[in-house]
Amino acid sequence: MSTRAALADEVDSIGNNVAVKNLLSMVEEKQLLTKVAESGLLSKAQQAGVSLSSLEPFLSLASQNPDILILVEASGPELLPLLPKIVDLAPGALPLLASAISIPAPLIGAAGLGALAAAGYAVVSIPDDSVTNIAIQTAAVGLALPLAAASLVGSSILGKLTR
Repeated sequence: MSTRAALADEVDSIGNNVAVKNLLSMVEEKQLLTKVAESGLLSKAQQAGVSLSSLEPFLSLASQNPDILILVEASGPELLPLLPKIVDLAPGALPLLASAISIPAPLIGAAGLGALAAAGYAVVSIPDDSVTNIAIQTAAVGLALPLAAASLVGSSILGKLTR
């Protein structure tokens, strides 16, 4: 396939990226911004201390490390197909996010550490004498590690945003 033919599939006659255009149309159809406003997420974020000015350190970090922007740009084609799925899930997740924003960051971090401790306890306390028990240990660790990682990263970010 020629470069011109490949490019024709990605852009419309005006030069707009078709995938981005479709994504924005989907956001408009689902009235996602209206649902964000109705959920109270932004008000609760402001009450928790999250503001645009608290994002400045992240923007400063990005400006001081241009490699970050190169990585973001390079990952764009891989992330673009995921965005419609995120838009589909967003309306249902907004009430959860609005509730979660008011949880103190240390409590979220403690939950992550608790998940790790529970997984460790499961591995130590469940005997290794059957395939079923080993599967239970594996499931406990397999569930705890992503939960702990998400909790600790989320706690760190929320802590920095609410300072």
